[in-house]
Order: sequence, then C-alpha cells, then structure tokens
Amino acid sequence: MNKLYIGNVSEQASALDLESVFEQWKIPFSAPFLVKSGYAFVDCPDEKVAMRAIDTLSGKVELHGKVLEVEHSVPKRQRSCKLQIRNIPPHMQWEVLDALLVQYGTVESCEQVNTDTETAVVNVRYAAKDQAREALDKLNGFLMENYALKVSYIPDEVAAADAPAVGGRRGFNSRGPPRQGSPSLGARPKLQSDVPLRMLVPTQFVGAIIGKEGATIRNITKQTHSKIDIHRKENAGAAEKPITVHSTPEGCSSACRNIMEIMQKEAIDTKITEEIPLKILAHNNFVGRLIGKEGRNLKKIEQDTDTKITISPLQDLTLYNPERTITVKGTLEACAKAEEEIMKKIRESYENDVAAMHLQSNLIPGLNLNALGIFPGAASGGMSPSVVSGPPAGAQSFGMESETVHLFIPALAVGAIIGKQGQHIKQLSRFAGASIKIAPADEIDTKQRMVIITGPPEAQFKAQGRIFGKLKEENFFGPKEEVKLEAHIKVPSFAAGRVIGKGGKTVNELQNLTSAEVVVPRDQTPDENDEVVVKITGHFYASQLAQRKIQEIISQVRRQQQPKATATGPPVARRK
Repeated sequence: MNKLYIGNVSEQASALDLESVFEQWKIPFSAPFLVKSGYAFVDCPDEKVAMRAIDTLSGKVELHGKVLEVEHSVPKRQRSCKLQIRNIPPHMQWEVLDALLVQYGTVESCEQVNTDTETAVVNVRYAAKDQAREALDKLNGFLMENYALKVSYIPDEVAAADAPAVGGRRGFNSRGPPRQGSPSLGARPKLQSDVPLRMLVPTQFVGAIIGKEGATIRNITKQTHSKIDIHRKENAGAAEKPITVHSTPEGCSSACRNIMEIMQKEAIDTKITEEIPLKILAHNNFVGRLIGKEGRNLKKIEQDTDTKITISPLQDLTLYNPERTITVKGTLEACAKAEEEIMKKIRESYENDVAAMHLQSNLIPGLNLNALGIFPGAASGGMSPSVVSGPPAGAQSFGMESETVHLFIPALAVGAIIGKQGQHIKQLSRFAGASIKIAPADEIDTKQRMVIITGPPEAQFKAQGRIFGKLKEENFFGPKEEVKLEAHIKVPSFAAGRVIGKGGKTVNELQNLTSAEVVVPRDQTPDENDEVVVKITGHFYASQLAQRKIQEIISQVRRQQQPKATATGPPVARRK
C-alpha cells in the first residue's frame, strides 16, 4: 500500500509543485507524479513512508489555495471490506475500539499498523461491503478524546469486483493475527487476566495453605506463575477467609486446584468428615449472566461437570459488599472443571462491561472508572472489592457543572431505593456524590415515581447505574426483561432545535447511535428558567450515552453564543 491518491488538487498545480511539497516535508517518492484534473497519484518507497505522507499532509497542507487530501490509492474493484483507521487516541484501550467498530457490522479482523506517529493506526476488515461503507461514513471525522478519526479504504485483494453485499451478524468473528502492543495503543492483556479468582476458604485451613514460613504458598505461586493474596486480617474471627489469585485463567485454575488439594489433605489429617466445597466470590453484576435465562447456563455447568452449584441470596448483599458466594460441591476434579467454566463466564461478562464502560468514559471527561464500584477489585487490584470508595471529597465536581436528571422508577420500587429508615438512599447519595430525592406522588394510584438526581456527570453515572442495578436485583423487572427507564433532562429552549436538528436529523442520529428513544415534545411552554424537557428512554448505557451527547450539544450551542474573539495575524499554510 505505497501508492497514494492526492485529491483536491488545484487546476494550477503541476507535478513540479507537488514534488516541492513532498520535498519540503521530507517525504521521499519513488516515481514521477501523475497529475490529472483535480487529483494526482504518486508512489512512495514503502508503506511506512506512505503513512507518513498521509499523516503529515492530508487536510493540513495547502497548495495554490486548496488543502490537499492524501490517502491510499485504491482501485474501485478493491474498495470492498477493508478500511484503515488513523489518528486513534494514543492511550485508547482495545476494548473501546472494538465496541465502536462492532456498531457497524461483523469485524473479521483488526490489526495494528506500526507507524512513527504518536497516534495509532489499525487495518480493519468487515464481513460485508455495506458494513465497511457505513463504518467509513460514520467514523471518518468521528471525535474520540478530541482526536478526529481518519478512515479510508485500503486495497482488498480478495474482493471480487461484482461481489454482492452480504449482511452479517453484528459483532466480532474470529480475530485476525494477534495485535502487537505499542505505546500508541493500549494492548490487550496477554498474560494476567483482568479478573482475579476470589475464593473463600475455612479459616482453619489457612495455616496449611500458607505452610511453614510461607513455603507452601510460595511453591504454589512459583508453579502456577501467579500472585496470591490471603486476606487473613479481613473479617476478624470469621469462619472463612478470602483468597485472591492473580494470574492467567490457566494459572488461576491451577492455583485453585492446588489449594483444594491442600484443604482436602488437611481435612483427612485432622479427621474432618464433612465435605469441603469450593467457594468462589463473584461480583453481583456478573452473576445474572452466569445463571443465564431460566438458570440454563448454571444447569449446563452442573451437568457438564457433575457438580451441584448454589449461589448466595441477594439479601446478603449491601451497597459496599457487592460479592455473592458461589458454592460448588462435587469431587475435586469436578470442582476444578466447574471453576474453569464459572470463571470463563464471569470474565466474558467483565470484558463486555468494560468495553461499554470505556465507551462511556470517553464521553465523560475525567470519569473515574475505578471509583464506580461496578467491577471487582477495580479500586485495589482485586485485593478488597468489598469496600469501594469514591474519589476524594470535592474532586468529583472539579471543572464540571452540576446537572439535574429526573429518573422515573416503578412506584412499588420506592421503598427499595429509600431503604430501611432511609439508609439505602443515604448510602447511595454518599457513594455517588450526588443529591438524590424522591419527588412526592402526583396522584394516589400513580404507577411511576420521579427520582431527582443532582450532581456532575460522574455522580450521575454512578447514581443512575446503582438505581438501574437495584431495580434488577429486587426483581422489579423479569428475568428475561431488560431494565429500561425514562429520564428527563432540561435544555435551554434556544438549544432544543439543535437537539432535534433539521427535519429531525440530529434526534434520529442520536437514537441510532445510542439505541435510546429520544423525544423532544412539541409545543412545550418553556419554564421560568426558559428550559424545555427532553425525554430519554432506554437501558442504562443507552440512556447515559444519550444524556452525554445532548449535554455536548448544549455546550456547543452555549459556546457559539459567547462573543467570538477576533483572530489577527497572517494566515498559515499548514493547518492544525
């Protein structure tokens, strides 16, 4: 891919002019420029030089009053399913990029390209031409962390000129060759899993697991290439102690087996006759997906591994202790197999949630994912997820304006949100750093009640997330039903038109992007603050994405209304 297409070329431009531009920016070329009417072609020595030419010149350098557009030269018959995405933010995680790409179709491969630029570049292949076309249209110029993505076709050598567009299931198929890490893009973890294995073991066996002067536990960590934390000081006097194992999935499973073997031997030596089950701790956010619809996932694991599995009730949870205990009974071999299957499901859930969460974090500047308390061990590397603290006092609202959101919940759920003597809503308010109030009922038999949440974006995210989760935990929505709530935000009346867009274009794009229903009721009379209501209905992530996008539109309108400073000085040839 060393042949370049140069577009938006002035009629006055000659091959000599283009040569001068390339020489000025120290970009070598290996053949004469072929100049046509309004465009030109040139060959570079290799792909790396071609990439540098694109990054240096495209959209940045003028020639005879026109800004040049430089991209890979791709014959029409090869403009099929392969795209190159450039200018990716330096520290973006793979999960974030994956979550963005799958919105437009099935991604068959995604490979990182080594470049000299600070930003990252990937080559992506979609399953169908129409999916690649949609991704090109939607992602070219898409802002991520203040970086505008640049997307173009690259030659698809295997594409037939007359291949029909075939729709594919949206999502990822088998990946392409493994992507190598680089300073420009956070690579996928290659060794240690982001989700540690957390176990509960009887306190009487802790000494045997540690061994004399720590010899046994050191031996396990060495054999399994893992880091093992035994939390002896937690829950003083408790009958059980938590153990956290950090390693690859295989390393975690091997360490688990070793620990079970030690407990079994110790039970025999001390003449303990009762069965010693395997107990795994898992964050409640993942347990529903582990169980599956009508308990199918859990039943399958039981059948496949010949074990009996039970899970501690929701009533044992508190706002600051979000873990549930999964108890597995069976032979040592059966329990070991069950652990592999259980943790596989939990890790899949975690990875899916992280992708969605990181997508949200890009929309909320400064969002502290570690403080959300949604992922196990986020605050302390898995050491003590039972206590998750927020940012330091006063840090949440720094540099962010407070927002008010009206969230509508089932009237029957008010008691669960408030809690006994108001304890739950007080805890939630402290945790989120937001003011949370339940508005009085408008009517006696009203089916919905309004929760008024006031705080900066991060506080909104945390408070609303916990309310959505609480409604699911307390079974106000069925096991097969997704929690969808209506939220109202107020926007200045002068910005309402921008939210709707010409002919409803903006609001339709908002709905397509976020999967939330967004409605700006017509014929509203602005309130005393000259504001009108926008209604958003959807699941948690959809609602959050829509809220953030609408707030962005409001901020843009407000900035445009501010007096513009007049710029002075001579024009510059190279645009930033």
